[in-house]
Amino acid sequence: MHVVETLGVSARRACRVVGLSRSVLKYKTIGPARDKPLVDAMCLLATQNPDWGYKKIWRLLKGQGFVVNKKRVLRLWQQEGLQVRRKPAKPRKAGRQDNSCHIRKAEMLNQVWSVDFVEDQTMDGGKLKILTVLDDFSREALAVEVERRMDNTGVRKTLKRLIAQRGAPEFIRSDNGSEFIAEALRKGLEELGVETAQIAPGCPWQNGRNERLNGILRWELLDRQVFGSLLEARVMHDRWRQRYNELRPHSAIGWMTPSQAAAKASSQGLVWSSPKV
Repeated sequence: MHVVETLGVSARRACRVVGLSRSVLKYKTIGPARDKPLVDAMCLLATQNPDWGYKKIWRLLKGQGFVVNKKRVLRLWQQEGLQVRRKPAKPRKAGRQDNSCHIRKAEMLNQVWSVDFVEDQTMDGGKLKILTVLDDFSREALAVEVERRMDNTGVRKTLKRLIAQRGAPEFIRSDNGSEFIAEALRKGLEELGVETAQIAPGCPWQNGRNERLNGILRWELLDRQVFGSLLEARVMHDRWRQRYNELRPHSAIGWMTPSQAAAKASSQGLVWSSPKV
């Protein structure tokens, strides 16, 4: 129409010169008005299901009687800015199934330790993070450390204390938690001659010895007690650890207590001696 107004020629002649059909020139889009019911229904479904993508919404629209294909829904979906934005997954170091407790078994005392965390809270809602360290051979609870927060620095401090008391194990088994895969922890243990062995991601049963310890801890203490403070929680966890090691018979070690199993292994010379301490 700009050519017609500027040059003062007819629309027919202008269209013939530029090679444009007069029907195209006179066409007025009806998309926005036609799409409004579809867009309204799509936006409502997206609000009700914020984690769903356009394909699921397309299926629901068809179920509501809309005759529409996926491409049109995708176009309108992008036009309305309804794309689902997910946080990128944090990179994790993958462990190996070969590190599971039923494959890499402890054959003597102090050869294999396994670690994990349990969480609880005090009466005021404050978080409790509990690190458990187990000797896989004797089933001894070597440590049950209770803190408000604990990162790889706290884990490293506890493990170094235990190594100073008992000597270094061959390896320490854990899951892929950020506290256990930290480079600083791995290097610190390597300097002491200790390997870190992560199980396969999403397979807690591969660390089954420690998982059982944590299950007993939760059943016998965490689910039955309310802790008034961090100090009270520490005292009660230490008492529970002594009872677990010295009084509680364990079926997997011939109904001995873990302390008895450790004493028997020591008397038979079944104690791991690290080549590097």
